[in-house]
Amino acid sequence: VGLNLDEIPNAVTGKTLAAFEPAIDYIVAKIPRWPFDKFRQADRTIGTQMKATGEVMSIDRTFEGAIMKAVRSLEIGLQQLRLKNADELTENDIKQGLVKATDERLFLIAEALRRGFRVERIAELSKVDPWFISKIKNIVDMETELKSRASEIRALTSGRIATEPGAVDLLYRAKVMRFPDKVIAELTGALENQLRYIRRKLGMVPVYKMVDTCAAEFEAATPYFYSCYEHQDETGCLDGGQSAAFSFRSSRSPRKAIVIGSGPIRIGQGIEFDYCSVHSAWALREAGYEAIIVNNNPETVSTDFDTSDRLYFEPLTIEDVMHIIDREQPDGVILQFGGQTAINLAKPLHALGVPIFGSDFKSIDIAEDRDKFEQMLRELDIPKPAGRAVRGVEEAVQVARQIGYPVLVRPSYVLGGRAMEIVYSESELEQYARYAVDISPDPDAPILIDKYVMGKEVEVDVISDGTDCLIPGIMEHIERAGVHSGDSMAVCPPQTLSQELIDQIVSHSIKLAKALEVRGLMNIQFVVDGDEVQVIEVNPRASRTVPYLSKITGVPMIKLATDVVLGKTLKELGYCSGLYRKQPSIAVKAPVFSFQKLTEVDVSLGPEMKSTGEIMGIDRDFSRALYKAMVACNLDVPVAGKMIATIADQDKDEAVPIIREFVDFGYEVFATEGTARYLKSRGVPATEVGKITDENSLNLMQLILENRVDLLINTASKDRRIEQEAAMIRKASVQRSIPCITSLDTARALLMALRSKQRGERPECLPIHQYLDDIREEQTAASAIR
Repeated sequence: VGLNLDEIPNAVTGKTLAAFEPAIDYIVAKIPRWPFDKFRQADRTIGTQMKATGEVMSIDRTFEGAIMKAVRSLEIGLQQLRLKNADELTENDIKQGLVKATDERLFLIAEALRRGFRVERIAELSKVDPWFISKIKNIVDMETELKSRASEIRALTSGRIATEPGAVDLLYRAKVMRFPDKVIAELTGALENQLRYIRRKLGMVPVYKMVDTCAAEFEAATPYFYSCYEHQDETGCLDGGQSAAFSFRSSRSPRKAIVIGSGPIRIGQGIEFDYCSVHSAWALREAGYEAIIVNNNPETVSTDFDTSDRLYFEPLTIEDVMHIIDREQPDGVILQFGGQTAINLAKPLHALGVPIFGSDFKSIDIAEDRDKFEQMLRELDIPKPAGRAVRGVEEAVQVARQIGYPVLVRPSYVLGGRAMEIVYSESELEQYARYAVDISPDPDAPILIDKYVMGKEVEVDVISDGTDCLIPGIMEHIERAGVHSGDSMAVCPPQTLSQELIDQIVSHSIKLAKALEVRGLMNIQFVVDGDEVQVIEVNPRASRTVPYLSKITGVPMIKLATDVVLGKTLKELGYCSGLYRKQPSIAVKAPVFSFQKLTEVDVSLGPEMKSTGEIMGIDRDFSRALYKAMVACNLDVPVAGKMIATIADQDKDEAVPIIREFVDFGYEVFATEGTARYLKSRGVPATEVGKITDENSLNLMQLILENRVDLLINTASKDRRIEQEAAMIRKASVQRSIPCITSLDTARALLMALRSKQRGERPECLPIHQYLDDIREEQTAASAIR
């Protein structure tokens, strides 16, 4: 807007100007969050093509401390610079890993140092500056010292403080480098809870420093903190005192609530949870609470210094969070807005006696524990697909034999459908069950085995105050059950559900909310099998659909949920129990994928989430809303063109009318022998082409690589050989930016959008508040009639 730097005040200090050169007395580490834990088959090489879905940031007084905090902030199952498979790596594996840049190179540098590689040799192989390698060496050397002096640490934790002064010094130096208690316990054989106890007894706890950009030369006006192991604390919380930095907020309410954020953006847990955290902080402040946010993602609004009353930039582990809770002594902690990251803290926080605002650990545990959940459903007379929780591969095989294939397999306490798979045989089940055990965050948690029901999936978000339950809207998935809810297109309000089915959904939702004693938000996923609504899954927390529903219904869902967890009722807030009034506009939510960046990842959709974002199309007409959504998620195809159809045998009958309609639009269809013959026998013209292995005639791969088609429809086959070839075709279509559809339900939706386009209908282009005005006008009219 034309201002000079010396005319812009520094919002952090409140006294200096933007032209003031920052003086930084702390180290900041940023590490990207890659999705390779979800995509095991992806090319892990990092280079000029961005592959990360998010990032973490950590702040400390030392480089070693900042790196250690950043690693555990990533939430990749690691708390130190050591890969889980480190013992299996050969020296040659490590050398190759140092030369080739991948997401694991930081950890391989540490492993090379453990194996005796010199700093100079590692720098030569990796081209990483020796300064950084020497700092990583300090961390590895501390590991070695802890192992070699393990007996001293164990003696210290048994209470012999006076006789182990050297162990006290060693423990302190390890904590300065930000070794978590869990890692120290693993290295020394001490007990983690005893380490925590002895540290607190010794006063060996972190202090919190303020991020001020001026090395304390000026007082900072922003309560934005990071932890370190030094002596002077700058939070102003000690002994109930208040630092000068906070004198401008002398009238602040003594009531406090901590909102746990969602950490780095990754597949299954994206920016939608930051939306929830931010709106909760705003609602807390409006309710007279001091809002405190804990998070570690620099990309988010929740980590802006002026979003909350206090911000702690810290890892979201139980140790780091408990240090903040000990320091702040809040009235309660809110976990339900931080996704699975925050919910996973419920059990340890509950065990430590920390008050949790909203649904307590009992509700979360019943929803996740299959035996308890099924018992509750039986008592409520709510149906669900047949299934059981099992522990171990052998029990999984037995249960699958009982309920019949195909079955849905997934671990407990995971996000984004990680390791969830539909399996059709015993050999597949054994493979996926072992993997589900390996990736579960809780080694004692069960594997969940369900009968796969190929029905219509429906989703609701519920706000409950323990008595009344508000359902802002019902989302009908366009793809049938079996495609992860985050990868499925959805429409609200539902377009094909009967009133009887809607009534079942509302009834089941209210029963579940009351039985689980939910306070705040809850997400429920249903499958419609014929005229029966069955429950698939319940999560007593905010879900990724909350921002979508809030925007299209006008219901301030997070503010309501926050007020409810603080003790207000829905009636006091002006809302009734049951399904909220149906909005006149129609909104379609569609996923966005990053397959062009994540090469080797198969585009075929299934129960494990793959999308990296989502968009929304809204209109007063369903087909126009669909068209907007299709265009926004890059599924825009011409009304007439050329397409490839490779259809699995089990899908051929269902595919015929869909492909016939594409032909009616003017599409020329290419298909391999089996599909072409089948289509022709049903009166659908198709041009036969060779398979990708057929080099003597025009084949599918040539059509794609030469950009001679506008669309690929390919459904997954149960035949492994056919599916391997199909995966190659799908990959090629992504590389050539040719839209690829792997679900016939998505193809139907595309046809509806094309009909709107063919009719020449112009989608409405209105600000969203005008659609919300339509809702308010209907409500006003309804009130006047009453």
